[in-house]
Amino acid sequence: MTPAPPRLASRPRGLIITADDFGMAMAVNEAVETSHRDGVLSAASLMVSAPESADAVGRAKRLPDLRVGLHVVLVDGVPTLPPREVPHLVDRDGRFRSNMTAAGATMFFHPAARRELAAEIEAQFQAFQATGLQLDHVNAHKHFHLHPTIAGLILKLGVRYGARAIRVPIEPAAVLNAVEMDAPVRPDRLLHAWARLARARIRRAGMLVPDRVFGLRWSGHMSAERLEGLIRALPPGLAEIYLHPATNGGFAGAAPGYAYGAELAALLSPSVARALSESGARRGGFADFAQ
Repeated sequence: MTPAPPRLASRPRGLIITADDFGMAMAVNEAVETSHRDGVLSAASLMVSAPESADAVGRAKRLPDLRVGLHVVLVDGVPTLPPREVPHLVDRDGRFRSNMTAAGATMFFHPAARRELAAEIEAQFQAFQATGLQLDHVNAHKHFHLHPTIAGLILKLGVRYGARAIRVPIEPAAVLNAVEMDAPVRPDRLLHAWARLARARIRRAGMLVPDRVFGLRWSGHMSAERLEGLIRALPPGLAEIYLHPATNGGFAGAAPGYAYGAELAALLSPSVARALSESGARRGGFADFAQ
């Protein structure tokens, strides 16, 4: 029997504020710790095979209220398994391929690639389990978990490893326009369609999915003004806002043009904290909203 989707807690508004790429670099880890301890950050998504993942785990264990999930990496990163065990997923340097279209096609059509993909995703779940942290949620780097093959494997394996919640990036334009009327939103219709299909599939599997997610339109540019505006414009229901804070942008893997420091400043902003308090929204991780 398919389990019933977790019920939301009774509060009319719930908010999860998440930092992605936890473990990618020391600058990211420092920002996550600071913005949780002194700001409004409530969750972080861990890259288990990133260069500073061990440091990230150590910090998370010192922050018992920080909810930590698995940020599955299948593009622009290194595998958890030895590259020789996932030859269809990596390039000649042993890194995941950066071309998501080509990689996604290989994963969908090539049986050997699908077997390697299943093994790699399970290895990442196992690596997270080995940290001893409670698994709060699952998502994927660059939203690659919207790929139907990847989504199916994450759902299947996630149940085995205790996953109860998954991010699906459905970002309502009406709320964005309420924050910045002079910045018209041009949604990615293909991504939106895939996201709606994924949300229905994940909810049928009994996992919690937020009603709306913010971070696509202003990825890498979530200023304090934008974060405050989103919090003040939140409709009823459960929302997630994700950011990419770091103390600086000069680290390996940093996205060109991302305002890492500004996103950290947004999470530490007194005006953002005040907006959160005045909104009446309950803040937490995914586990705090699944019953």
